[in-house]
Amino acid sequence: MKKPYLLAGISIFFWSTVAVTTKLLLGTHNNFQVLSVSALFAAIFLFATNVATGNIKKLKQYKVKDYVISTLIGMPGTFFYYVFYYAGADRMLASQAFIVNYLWPIMSIVFACIILKEKMTVRKAIAVIISFLGVVIVTGGGADFGGNVMTGTILCIMGAVCYGIFTSLNQKFNYDKQLSMMMNYVVTYILTGIINLSRGDAFIPQMAEVLGFVWNGVFTMAIANTAWTIALESGKTAKISNLAYITPFVSLIWTSLILKEELSFNFVLGLIAIVLGIFIQLKKSAPKTIKQR
Repeated sequence: MKKPYLLAGISIFFWSTVAVTTKLLLGTHNNFQVLSVSALFAAIFLFATNVATGNIKKLKQYKVKDYVISTLIGMPGTFFYYVFYYAGADRMLASQAFIVNYLWPIMSIVFACIILKEKMTVRKAIAVIISFLGVVIVTGGGADFGGNVMTGTILCIMGAVCYGIFTSLNQKFNYDKQLSMMMNYVVTYILTGIINLSRGDAFIPQMAEVLGFVWNGVFTMAIANTAWTIALESGKTAKISNLAYITPFVSLIWTSLILKEELSFNFVLGLIAIVLGIFIQLKKSAPKTIKQR
């Protein structure tokens, strides 16, 4: 198996647990509280990894503008994305919010065309449309699309847009991914810490909650996101991004088994449409020369 697809597979597995972990943590804490502690564990893990590998020494080569740029391109994916998604997930079924959030691979394709100047082919366009319709079916099919569901859907879509921007920016600017992720989560922890303090929501997690925060921060954030950004360096943005649509299938299993959420017909039908979009995009086509950046 080629390295980009192996890394994408690692990300997909850990991301499939996000819906369950997030819903459980949001049962007792708000979105900024969950993000704050999770980002702290992510930052600590990535710092330890960079120190152990000697990668941390590369920071000496960075200038002030490098720190600023790296932080700015990371904020859509490590701060705004989670703020919106967690807020949306708090208002909907875990499985429903997770699938709506999976508009982000579509947004990755769209912003790759806008930011990276990749060509929007007919094949890509068809895949985007069909996959988007699948998400629409899951979101609105038989659901009471009002109140919390409508608000949650909008928030999850905003999160998807932020992550789509994040994936393209990470390809456009060639910074070390592990160092960038580490710095971004440090900034995210600082920002959410300030917000929690200003709102009187600062807290220390109980021992029973630590495992959930560690899993959320280390595995679904630090490892999954770093592996994903490295996978995208292959230059095959659309194909790698569409692979992420496998994740909701696995996630539905977790939410059904652990959260006891019902697997509705609309969810299954919507996911079938999403996978159809994947197959259309992944269908082998004639090899093309990849433009070097």
